[in-house]
Parts: sequence; C-alpha cells; structure tokens
Amino acid sequence: MGKSAGNIDVVIVAYDDKGKVVNFGALEVQAVYISGNIRDPFESYLRNSEQGQVMDWSGKANYPKPDYLSSSRKRLAPQLIYKGGIIRAWNKKMAVALNKGFYKTLPKLHAVPKAKADMAWMVYNLKYEKSSQTYSLARGQIVYTRFEDSLSRITKSEAGSVNNFISMLQDKINEKLETKLHSPSTEKMDAPF
Repeated sequence: MGKSAGNIDVVIVAYDDKGKVVNFGALEVQAVYISGNIRDPFESYLRNSEQGQVMDWSGKANYPKPDYLSSSRKRLAPQLIYKGGIIRAWNKKMAVALNKGFYKTLPKLHAVPKAKADMAWMVYNLKYEKSSQTYSLARGQIVYTRFEDSLSRITKSEAGSVNNFISMLQDKINEKLETKLHSPSTEKMDAPF
C-alpha cells in the first residue's frame, strides 16, 4: 500500500466548487515504435541543414517505418494490463489516444454505446493545412468499448491454420536439404508464427 504503480500520461479530474476531487479518469497516449534507421538521415541533415530540409530519404535502405506490431505487444498491451487493470479495479474510465494507422492494425474492437463504455479509443491523424503548409493533429473517430473485452481482443493471438505452419516448416526443411549433401541436422530454423 502507498507505493507508486507507475505514471499515467494524463489524469482528467472533476472537482466541486471547493476544489474537492469528485471523480477522475485516465488517458494513455500511445506513440508508435519505428523500425529502420533515423541516424543516417539526421546526420545527413546536420551536414547540410539548408539542403536537408527538402531531402527525400524514403528510397534509401532502412528507411524508418512504423512498427505497429511491436507497439501493440510491447507497449499498449502491457500498459492496458497493468495501468488499465488498476483503473478498472477502481471502477474508473480510461481513454487511449493513438494514430489512425496504429488503430487500424489492432484486432476489431467491439464498440458499445457511450453510456455502457468504460473505455474510449480516440483515433488521431495528421491533417495537412495547405495554406500554411503545415500538419496539425486532427481527431477522427472515437470508439467506445468495454475494457475487459478490448484487453482480451488485443492480447489474444489468432492461431491460424496448423497445416499452413507445417507446410511452411516443410518448405524450410526442403530448402535446407537441397543445399546440403549430408543428412539433416537439428539446426535452428526461424519459423514465424
């Protein structure tokens, strides 16, 4: 008791006219991991910042891209389990703000009416402002769900067909056997799930 359970990104507080807290909720802001290399374009920019403002690095090797799978497995799911579990145990509501691309990679969440929800998914995207040639953050849809159902859908893996997995394993073994003249060994083979 009395120990910190971590940090909540934003706590939304309702209080009365005397400043006494009467209710609260939590907001978690979910950024996305990237894969690729950001050091090379950054160093290129530093060498020539004026020219670097208009450089297009997208065709280069290791161009950074969002890693939605790692973001959901390594960041979102643990935060929902740990922090969300505490918020839910307190019978409080929680919202998650995330970008549209990330939201689209999540399993389909079962929407419920706002009055029956204990969780809201606030989906944002960048909107280009032509007049100022800038981007602004724009909220799109809000999806209301039940916490337990959403947590179950996000943390449950779809097994897929075991026959497809066996077929893929067989293909990998066949490739190894074709390149080796001696009998098969018990070498490690990467087999994606």
